[in-house]
Amino acid sequence: MPNTKSAKKRLRQSIKRRQRNRYYVRRMKTEAKKVLQAVEEKNLELAKEQLKVAMKWIERAAARGAIHKNEAARRQSRVASAVAKLEKELAAQAQ
Repeated sequence: MPNTKSAKKRLRQSIKRRQRNRYYVRRMKTEAKKVLQAVEEKNLELAKEQLKVAMKWIERAAARGAIHKNEAARRQSRVASAVAKLEKELAAQAQ
């Protein structure tokens, strides 16, 4: 437990930041899962729509400092490549 006035304030600040970061991280993960679910269902239109939303939330989490910028880049790459792979697969089936 903090004893000094400044330590008490730091505790309050860190609790607020943790809650804020958890919100951005959870939302980012949820949106990424929606993309992957659409890919799994082979719904390309929905996957592309969800990809835009997921990219926005991943960028937002990185900008706020909830995640590292390299983690954001990695997550964006993974969801984008999943959608691209689905698009390629569906194009091959159409031929």
